[in-house]
Amino acid sequence: MKFMLLYKLHPEKRQEALKGFSGMSAEDEKNDIGDQITLIGRWHDVAQSKGVAIFESDNTEAIFNWASNWNVLLDLEISIVLDDAETRAFGRKRSG
Repeated sequence: MKFMLLYKLHPEKRQEALKGFSGMSAEDEKNDIGDQITLIGRWHDVAQSKGVAIFESDNTEAIFNWASNWNVLLDLEISIVLDDAETRAFGRKRSG
């Protein structure tokens, strides 16, 4: 399943979060996310201290584990999402 993760940094943790994230290597990133999550993409609104990530996983424990790595620095909101093709297929089934 695909998920959308919205985040908003805690204002007093902005510099700490930016320093920690910017210092991560590719290996650190892989260890942080784990092997049960595939990151599709992530975009950051640095000026507003918020952003979004789209990822895939079938393992809710892995998702909660990843989120727990960061929730001391930011608030997270995770939703199940569909891409265009999946949404069209869903719509055809519903209106069928």
